[in-house]
Order: sequence, then C-alpha cells, then structure tokens
Amino acid sequence: MAIDRMKDISVFVHVAEAKSFTAAAERIGLSRSAVGKSIVRLEDRLGVRLLQRTTRSVSLTDEGVAFQERCVRLLADLDEAEMAMLSHSQAPRGRLRLDLPVSFGRLHVLPILSDFMRKWPEISVSASFSDRYVDLIDEGVDIAIRIGDTEDSRLMTRLLAPHRLITCAAPAYLESHGMPRTIDDLAAHSCLAFIHGGRSVEWRFSENTQIRSIAISGRFATTNAEALRDATLAGYGIARLATFLISDDLRAGRLVPILRHVDADGAPIRAVYPSSRHLSPKVRVFIDELLDAWRPEPPWDQP
Repeated sequence: MAIDRMKDISVFVHVAEAKSFTAAAERIGLSRSAVGKSIVRLEDRLGVRLLQRTTRSVSLTDEGVAFQERCVRLLADLDEAEMAMLSHSQAPRGRLRLDLPVSFGRLHVLPILSDFMRKWPEISVSASFSDRYVDLIDEGVDIAIRIGDTEDSRLMTRLLAPHRLITCAAPAYLESHGMPRTIDDLAAHSCLAFIHGGRSVEWRFSENTQIRSIAISGRFATTNAEALRDATLAGYGIARLATFLISDDLRAGRLVPILRHVDADGAPIRAVYPSSRHLSPKVRVFIDELLDAWRPEPPWDQP
C-alpha cells in the first residue's frame, strides 16, 4: 500500500510539472490511461480534487498547489536518503579537486594526502595552493581548506581544527629591544605584518573578556606566512603567527611567546564544499581522513 501511494504521488508531481497527462506519461514510461487512474486513486484517497482538467489543459486546484509543495519535499527527502546510502556503499573514485592555503596545505595537508591516495587507489587528486578567495563552484573545486569564516550561502562547512595564534619574537630581538608586557607596549616595537586582501591583518587580543583589535606597523610586511616566520626568526621584529607554522620553533626556543595572557584564537580551520543534497564519497572520505588526523587535538598543538 505504501509503495502504491508513493507511485501515485510521483505521478501526480510529474503531471503537475508537465501540466499534461500525455507529457507526464511519456516522461515516466506509463500509458496515459495508467497516469489518469493513478491521479483518480490519489484524489479518491484524499477526498479532494487536485487537478482541473479541460480538453486542452491541466492545472492545479488550490488544494493541489498545497499538496504538490509537500510532495516535492517528500520525494526530495527520499532521493536524499537513497543517495546517502549509496555514498556509503559505493567505493570513492574519480578526481578530487582541492584548493589549499599555501603554507598550511604544504605543511599539514600534503602529508595526509600521501596516505589518503594509498588507501583509495581509484581517487586522483588535483591540488591548487592559494591564499586568495576561490569561487569553488565557478572553478569546479570539490573541497577547500580555509582558515576563517565563510559567508557564502552556497557552501557547506565542517570544522576541522582550531586556529591558535601566538605573538612571538626571536630571543635576539627581545634582548635588543626588551620584552613587551602589555598590548600598548607593542607600539614601541617593530611589528611584522601579514598582508591579506591588499591590507595588513589587524592583531586581535582578549583583554578583560573583550576582544581588542590593533593596527600594527613595522618595517616588514609580506603576503606569505612562511616568509613572515623566517623574518621573525631572523630578528626583524615581533609577529603574530599560527601554531601550525611555528610549533617546532617554540619547542626549540627559536621563538619566544609574548603576551600569552591576552592571546586570542583566530577563526577556525574549516573544510568548505559546495552545498548539495548529499556528500559525494570522495569528499566524505577525505574529510574523514582530515578529522582522523587532527582530532581531538591537532599534532601541531600537542605538547
């Protein structure tokens, strides 16, 4: 009985969309007579007239309009359930197109890709490395790793890891210029800037439970995070750098953390992919691989 009801509902939606019994019959491979009987059964069961028929046209009644909206959602949910099961049962295959931040992608995603490709031999990977905003849909990208928030309603996101930032400097710089004790002390120091989107990224601190942003100035600025780290190691000044970039330098004492009591994390590291009613197997298994590697705590933040 339930299967027959779903068949009748599907026939009704096709007739409503085609506005024709004959056209709907051709689309779904039934006779016009079978389509008509299906609609009559549905109307009799519901006790309402769903369609107005004339010799030239078919149109929805008010009740038909309301019922069609619910039927479309019902059939879409059924499709989604089927595709979700298929995505879990089908082996992932095909080309996975990635867009990765330059430094983070090279340091922390590439090593995972090596094991991932060994585990899934029917997947090939095409990876672009860029710190610019890439339109995933226009450029045909399956998934991007982004550091920060996204406001594109066409995209879905999955939280992967925190993005911790440390204010730091080389020991030689601090010996020459002194250790800043407060946020305001930074004004007397050379603060190295990371350029993103054509301007210096402000530094954010957490002071008395409030977020405080400051514009910084110094004699060196760059669009490349690894170059900024190298300049900091060379004693150019103070920088605010991600732990994923400098964890080894902090452990070895090559960089010294500053103002730890007011540090604030950056926006988290996320997987971003085009919105759809189901997740393709190749995207799903790649996200799982990243989560396995970085949860509950990413290796760069472990003691």
